[in-house]
Amino acid sequence: MAPKPYLCVVDLEATCWQEGEKRWPDKEIIEIGALLVAREGLAPLREFESLVRPVRSPALSEFCTRLTTITQAEVDSAPLFPEALARFARWLPLPGECLFASWGAYDKAQLEQDCRQHGVGYPFDEEHLNLKRHFGGKKGCAPCGMKEALHKLGLPLEGSHHRALPDVRNIVRVLQAVGL
Repeated sequence: MAPKPYLCVVDLEATCWQEGEKRWPDKEIIEIGALLVAREGLAPLREFESLVRPVRSPALSEFCTRLTTITQAEVDSAPLFPEALARFARWLPLPGECLFASWGAYDKAQLEQDCRQHGVGYPFDEEHLNLKRHFGGKKGCAPCGMKEALHKLGLPLEGSHHRALPDVRNIVRVLQAVGL
């Protein structure tokens, strides 16, 4: 089987709390960011971004707002997960043409969890490229955070860390530096 012609690099932000407070599976997606990348040459093609209104824990913690800069007013006016996911699914290329990639396994697990909890279809097949592991293998180092990977490559962090679309753009920069 030929490799899929596109990578869809995804980063999610989710409800979060300080150490010792609520934990996953209480988390739910509050922002989806994605960058469609041509597998050949790793050229970015188009971007997707959407905030998502949480329903299980609709009030963002102060910690979450400080970490992500996402405000309560922003999520209160955002679409619910099924609507945001439907927009995202329409944005994706045809099924089977796109490999889901993210920094670590968290984003895949969170997306699967939210799809189950909202009773909506998961927009990818089961294949997933864990870019954190990929980076470690390419650089011969232990897997690390995206910000540390940028540092190891001598690249500055661009944009606001812990915001989905800026993080996706930085992840793609790491991928371009180490290659597939």
